[in-house]
Amino acid sequence: MLSPMMQQYFKIKDEYKDYLLFYRLGDFYEMFFDDAVLASRLLELTLTGRDCGEEERAPMCGVPYHSVDTYIGKLVSLGYKIAICEQMEDPASATGLVKREVIRIITPGTLVESDLLDEKANNYICSLYKCEDGVGLAFADVSTGEFSCTAIPKDHLYKLTGEIGAFAPSELIMNVSENEIQETLKYLKVKLGTMVTPVPAEYYDRDSAVETLKSQFAEVPADIIEQNEPARVAASSLMHYLSDMQKGNISYIDKLRYYSDGQYLEIDLNSKRNLELCQSIRSREKKGTLLWVLDKTRSAAGARLLRSYLEKPLCNAYLINKRLSAVEELKNNVMLRGEISDAMSGVLDVERILTRVVYSNSNARDIRAIAQTAEKASAIKALLKAASSDELVSAYHGIDAIDDIRLRIESELADELPVSVREGGFIRKGYNEEVDRLRGIVGDAKHWLLRMEEQEREQTGIRNLRIGYNRVFGYYIEVSRSNIGDVPERYLRKQTLTTGERYITPELKELENEILGGSEKLCELEYKLFTELVEYVSSNMERIQKMAARLAVIDVYASLAEAADKNGYVRPEVDVSDSIEITDGRHPIVELFGQKSFFVPNDTKLNCGDDRFMLITGPNMAGKSTYMRQVALITIMAQIGSFVPAKYARIGIVDKIFTRVGASDDLAMGQSTFMLEMSEVAYILHNATKKSLILYDEIGRGTSTYDGMSIAKAVAEYTAGKKLGAKTLFATHYHELTVLEDLIPGVKNYSIAAKKRGDDVIFLRRIIRGAADDSFGIEVAKLAGVPGEVVKRAKVVLAELNSAEPKPPAPEKPMYEPHEEAISLDDIIGRELRDKLNKTDLNILSPIESLNLLYELKKTASGTSNDT
Repeated sequence: MLSPMMQQYFKIKDEYKDYLLFYRLGDFYEMFFDDAVLASRLLELTLTGRDCGEEERAPMCGVPYHSVDTYIGKLVSLGYKIAICEQMEDPASATGLVKREVIRIITPGTLVESDLLDEKANNYICSLYKCEDGVGLAFADVSTGEFSCTAIPKDHLYKLTGEIGAFAPSELIMNVSENEIQETLKYLKVKLGTMVTPVPAEYYDRDSAVETLKSQFAEVPADIIEQNEPARVAASSLMHYLSDMQKGNISYIDKLRYYSDGQYLEIDLNSKRNLELCQSIRSREKKGTLLWVLDKTRSAAGARLLRSYLEKPLCNAYLINKRLSAVEELKNNVMLRGEISDAMSGVLDVERILTRVVYSNSNARDIRAIAQTAEKASAIKALLKAASSDELVSAYHGIDAIDDIRLRIESELADELPVSVREGGFIRKGYNEEVDRLRGIVGDAKHWLLRMEEQEREQTGIRNLRIGYNRVFGYYIEVSRSNIGDVPERYLRKQTLTTGERYITPELKELENEILGGSEKLCELEYKLFTELVEYVSSNMERIQKMAARLAVIDVYASLAEAADKNGYVRPEVDVSDSIEITDGRHPIVELFGQKSFFVPNDTKLNCGDDRFMLITGPNMAGKSTYMRQVALITIMAQIGSFVPAKYARIGIVDKIFTRVGASDDLAMGQSTFMLEMSEVAYILHNATKKSLILYDEIGRGTSTYDGMSIAKAVAEYTAGKKLGAKTLFATHYHELTVLEDLIPGVKNYSIAAKKRGDDVIFLRRIIRGAADDSFGIEVAKLAGVPGEVVKRAKVVLAELNSAEPKPPAPEKPMYEPHEEAISLDDIIGRELRDKLNKTDLNILSPIESLNLLYELKKTASGTSNDT
């Protein structure tokens, strides 16, 4: 028959079958049976055994309670869920079996321990609710108390993967089967490592959703209550789940933010990856990303907020310009920015500290951190007194420096604080009379022990006599074996050792009672006072949260201002037009990896009219991809409220950004290079609008030449045509597509300038008007180090192919916008002159080359050119 303790264990384990149960026994969390076998292997722990009332001993392994976070973190990172079973009463005073309960469940999405989280990134959990009206999504960061929700209409479900991916949740719960959103889940699991957790159907109860939200949040947006069922049920289901996991301890999650479709710039996951916003493609690290360029924040909360800005750029020109004005003021006022940054360096992660306070997992150092941050908040508020921009003025009036809370904390806590709050020593001298009295007794008693030891040595003549202490026997007098004959009769033997004897005297016992009793009372009183302080801090949580949020915003503005000043950025003009106009634009990441003075800036002119489609030709390695990405990155920077790397920039609000760049198999998702390319193209063509920005890089190169060229041409015609007409950058090797400039309004040919001298080619990295007149493929192969014999043979083959190639037929008219006007000979000659001039960069011509060009233009104008 199982022992009473094992019966208790199995009763609790039956309720948490899918979790590793950490069962508290004294100073250890123990695991038994299958849990122990699994944990011992995963954590490299020694597997032991324990009598359980059966013939065979129960397999067992454990970890010390004071270092449990490290082990939990490893298990959670491996995809396991943990149930913490705690002792609910003091074993010393318990009658019979100690009462135990599961006080918390830990999953990837419910972590609150700072040591297990990236301090500069949020850790989200997501709830998905699918119904006939569409899909509702709710997101929470349990470690900071952030909570938001949205809804995707049923005819826009293509946004699902991108919307969830923007938050990169570590855990997902949902009310649908995995088959219904198979591709989305596959992407989340493979790319983001998201854990999908099955939950009971009652979490998604429609009827109780409103009541659940109202009981948790003081304010619930009217749109959610009255008409938005998907968002409403998704939010309420997530609250149910968190309440169960955290055992109801989620009062600090008290603000519900609802955001609507179109509020933020949409950037799908593939585009975020290609643009390297927060994670580099190769190393998957922050370095080499736009976040790396812009992040000059001094606080963890500021770093997390800046990352969220990049994940969700704004689509509201008014709000963007308010941010830009704040950044501009701090950029121009170097002294103010420096003082703010210095003060911000002392701001600690109050958002996550407050979560630990709620979970009774904080110590005195955490509480002191709130006071230290409040002191910095007061200094920053004073610095902003003379600010003029709306956002900084709002921050000045909105910062509550919580001086009353800070003074309470500083008056109660000592300057030097221990890690543990169970052993005392953290209450400031003079704060509490009883603490001072007990502390005096304990301190004096230790002095009395030294005096007693000296007196006993003098009275007995035993010079090596000493007074010691251990937990089992308390205080004792130890005498070596050679001096036992000198021990007086009043000494009572306590313990025999191989080296001597230990004794006790009535005087020492009395002193022991006074010391231990006073020390125990002192620890209990200090802990009681600390608990009262924690309750006081918790009662003011909303004020502290607001202070922390304001400081994070100021930190972001100072960071963007510092990046702008350091990197030579300018304020963009952001409006609701359809234009993107950039003068001397630069790639913000690439220019920092090399010498900025050698970076070649380029202009951009895009709109939904005559300049909506830039068809860019030229060789690889010349800079087409860099140029296209820099246009997208400058647009994103402008829409988060950042200055941009350019001499001038006007950015009309873009609603979506799409990219089709790069070529590689996605084996994890089961897609070949070409299939992946076509899937991305299909996604773009189905979801782009006239207000979107599209980047196509080498469409059709994953198949045969004619297939690829046909697909590329069809995609270009559709994108540039009136049916879509989005602002587009289209890089291609298919020079045959350059005829589209004459066939479709809005298409303009551009190329990468290159200078060829003999067999060598120099890429000038400058975008110029006109089509490229050579692909330079063989020259690029030579630059890449292909053996000379191979390069030489390639030239022979190219010559053979060119001589055998039949004259191409006249270009077909596009199927989307037929061109009906007749073209005269004068038109053709004029166009040739224009093309030759447009594709010529006068800055790179030598005097003799200029004369030759003039001669060629004269021949063309007279109609005697070899080409005509």
